[in-house]
Amino acid sequence: MNRVINCYERALVFLHKMPRIWIDYCQFVVDLSYVTKARHTLDRSLRSLPITQHCRIWPLYLTFIKKHSIKEQALRLYRRYLQLAPDNAEILIDYLLTVEHLDEAAVLLTKCLNNEDFQSKKGQSKHQMWIQLCQLLSENPNKITSIKVEPIIRQGLQRFTDMTGKLWISLADYYIRKHQFDKARDIYEEAVKTVMTVRDFGQVFDVYAEFEEQLITLKIENRNKNGKTSDNELDLQLRLRRFEKLMQRRPLLLNSVLLRQNPHNVNEWLKRVALFEGKPREIVNTYTEAIKTIDPKLATGKLSALWIEFAKFYEENKQLKEARIIFDKAVLVPFVKVDELADVWSHYIETELRHECYEEAMKHVRTATTAPPHKPSYFDRTESVQNRVYRSLKLWSMYADLEESLGDFTTTKNVYYRILDLRIASPQVILNFSGLLEEKNYFEESFKIYERGIGMFKWPLVYDLWTTYLSKFVTRYGGDKLERARDLFEQALDQCPEKFAKSIFLLYAKLEEDFGLKRHAMACITELHRLS
Repeated sequence: MNRVINCYERALVFLHKMPRIWIDYCQFVVDLSYVTKARHTLDRSLRSLPITQHCRIWPLYLTFIKKHSIKEQALRLYRRYLQLAPDNAEILIDYLLTVEHLDEAAVLLTKCLNNEDFQSKKGQSKHQMWIQLCQLLSENPNKITSIKVEPIIRQGLQRFTDMTGKLWISLADYYIRKHQFDKARDIYEEAVKTVMTVRDFGQVFDVYAEFEEQLITLKIENRNKNGKTSDNELDLQLRLRRFEKLMQRRPLLLNSVLLRQNPHNVNEWLKRVALFEGKPREIVNTYTEAIKTIDPKLATGKLSALWIEFAKFYEENKQLKEARIIFDKAVLVPFVKVDELADVWSHYIETELRHECYEEAMKHVRTATTAPPHKPSYFDRTESVQNRVYRSLKLWSMYADLEESLGDFTTTKNVYYRILDLRIASPQVILNFSGLLEEKNYFEESFKIYERGIGMFKWPLVYDLWTTYLSKFVTRYGGDKLERARDLFEQALDQCPEKFAKSIFLLYAKLEEDFGLKRHAMACITELHRLS
């Protein structure tokens, strides 16, 4: 062996710049397991060869390091290697973790993460490296002293929002391992109040609850071991009370998470109010906060429901004055849909009626149905809902009912005519108006309303109007105005779909059988048979 070594040495006298000779020589002495000789030879090769050739020697050197793991020597060699190839820092990190030089490993891993140009040779993403660092920091708080742990984990919270729950748990675990339990509790509290997803909340809250439960178990074990004292009992009762309150707060904390995701979610605000049942001050504060927070244009759900429930809360607590103040503010809110403003007005009116304030109710319904000077279209979204609500059929129907109950026949009739003039009537409104006129023996006027309604609608909406009109007309006049009745039937059947014609032909046949010609009745029955 010595002769071979001497041969290599003589060759290197003249060929010391040739990497091939050095590679073979180094490989030979490494295989012989001559540790000192191999190390000296590898060092000589690095000193002799230009730096551009070092990349051919270091793989042998790294193999030598792994084969003969001498801690301090290996650390120095790895650090030398990183000066040549800083991108291979993970090799040193892995070795430092193996020999439990955790402080240096954490520092080096932090430098890699702070270097925007660093690319992992192991294929790890920055995200995975952050998780590795946080896990290392949280599990070894007493062995890592060169870096500040909390700022690093908080930086990770800002950069990796999809791992928020795990990072908060890691930070709290760091303080638990340092026996700083109050600080860990503060971290858990901050976490459950700031996380943005239900998944992260569930992760943090479950660990938080387990942490409190373990502290209670530990206190009970210490009491059983050392005996009862007044201080220990008081401390245990405080911890039990804290744990119980934490579990009671869970629905409220979860609701807060959902509201942080979407602060304009009306349904979640209403659920939050329900969680404060029996706590009037908190309920009022919640309603007030919701109203200030929600943007009507971004609201999810019916914003009107929030205002209505707020007013109902005051009404149920016998504070009608405050309920009116809420309604007065609600009718000025720029809702997205006219129907929402109409709902607010209708509940405002119903509230006044429940308290027998009939004059106030009539005043509100007249205000709501008063048209602005320029009379915009119901569907004109460039106009505010306050300017378009006068065309709401819901409010006009309520107005008609109020006039029918509290007013007289003339005022009621005027309301119905205004509904017809605005062309917002439904078939049911036509039927109601005609029925009212018929009750007061205004038969011809009633028939005119039927005809006016028929002119406003098409099939199949007009079906109920035709059948009711024809039945009422025949009942009223019988055979006295037979030709007029025949004209009405012909008009009804003119554009009538076949599936609706059967009942009209039956009425027509009955009319002809009772008051007209038998052959006309037979013709109606024949046509009816054809349709069947």
